[in-house]
Amino acid sequence: MSIKKVKVTRLLITVNVLGSAGPLRFVVNENDKVAKVVDTALKQYGREGRLPILSSNVNDFLLYSASAGMDALGASDSIGSLGVRNFILCKKQKQAVMTEGRAQHGNGKRGWKAWLTKSFNFKIHSH
Repeated sequence: MSIKKVKVTRLLITVNVLGSAGPLRFVVNENDKVAKVVDTALKQYGREGRLPILSSNVNDFLLYSASAGMDALGASDSIGSLGVRNFILCKKQKQAVMTEGRAQHGNGKRGWKAWLTKSFNFKIHSH
């Protein structure tokens, strides 16, 4: 009985997180799925304590090739299928829901930016 070793190609990839200061760099297998790469990127991002703070839910993000077009990669696509090493990670946009003439975003929760802006919008009264 002979066992064949399958050579797995490993790639050093760069993932730029939209809104973050610098890229993430890590090694993946060529046949790793995009969902696994996004998960790895989010974990490394969190370990490094980067800002802005991101969700750890893989389904909240899209991964784009930095050079191969405008379409996001599918979660089940192999990371090596495009032959590129540079990617951009973006948070998915929530769909606006129209109710009673007003737009509400997602589940109605306010984002941290809105909270921060509201917190700093205090009025100073002069006498």
